[in-house]
Order: sequence, then structure tokens, then C-alpha cells
Amino acid sequence: MELQETRVQTDRVLTIPNILSMARLLGVPLFLWLILLPEFGGPKADGWALLVLALSGVSDYLDGKLARRWNQISSLGRILDPAADRLYILTTIVGLTWREIIPLWLTAALLARDLILLVMVGILRRHGYPPPQVNFLGKAATFNLMYAFPLLLLSDGSGWLPQLAAIFGWAFAGWGTSLYWWAGTLYVVQVRRLVKADTSTG
Repeated sequence: MELQETRVQTDRVLTIPNILSMARLLGVPLFLWLILLPEFGGPKADGWALLVLALSGVSDYLDGKLARRWNQISSLGRILDPAADRLYILTTIVGLTWREIIPLWLTAALLARDLILLVMVGILRRHGYPPPQVNFLGKAATFNLMYAFPLLLLSDGSGWLPQLAAIFGWAFAGWGTSLYWWAGTLYVVQVRRLVKADTSTG
């Protein structure tokens, strides 16, 4: 994550990239409902859940690309895009943990990292700095996790396809979790440097 800000090019709210991000956010409760449906006596709807997740991935790619191409980078978009990423990761973690597809230690590792970053954001605000911008390392972590979770969901079954999905799913989960913590650690180091410099000049 980078502390420097991306230049805001528009203050408009109703842009195509922002509408795509809003649609992604609306898909979060639908995705969680689909993934937890079997736990409440309903039919298994993993295929529909995977479709919602795939559409979210496509819109995630498009909103950033279109915002840059059409000069529609906005303050709202800078909030919506990472918020949608985090919410999809959170809801997927909740759903897969509830269904016992992923272990509690992985859930704890991912949630602990987000909790630490939330504390860091509070420290930054107290010193007058803006929230962090997502950089390549953070995007790479999200990319790996967004591939890992559908594969792990697909692994909940029997046969060669679920077994293959489990192998690749856990590979992506391992890399994603490592990058997630790497990006978080670098961010903590940057925050400490900023606070130290701010304190020494104050």
C-alpha cells in the first residue's frame, strides 16, 4: 500500500467506474446468502455463488481500467473499490469458515492483518494523513485470494475436479496470505516512519 494519493480527476459520483463498484458492493450480501444457503436447509448454490464472484472479479478489473482510460478517477471511487475488495474477502472468509472449508487459523491470520491495518489507518488520521492507496503488492495479494476462495469453494465435493481445485486453491491461498501480510508489514513500517518524522518535527 502506498501513502501517496492518486490524483482525483473528477468529483462526479455517477460515473461508469463508480456504478460498477456499487454493483459489486450490492453483490456482497447476495454472494454470502448463496454460499450459506446449504447451512440453513436450502439447496447447494455454489455454482451461482461462483458466478457472482466471477462477475465481481470482472467488474473489479473494468472499474479501474475505465476510470484511468476515461479520466474518471474520483474520491468516491478510491473508497468504493478497496471497500468492495475487502467486503468480498470478508464475506468469503465467513462463508467458507462457517462451512468448515477453510480452518480457523487461516481466518484468524487474514482478519488479524485487517485489524492491524485498521489501527494504522486510525493512527494516520490522527496525524493528518489520508488513508492508504492500494499498490501492486496489495493488489497481488487480493488477486491470489480472489482466485483461492472460489477454488476452495469448488473443492467442497468428491471427485477429481474438487481434488484439483483444492490443490490450486491452497496454493493461491498460501501465496495470497503471505503477500497480504507482507503488504501489511510494509505499511506498518511506513506508518511508523511517518509518525516518527511527524513527532520529531512537531
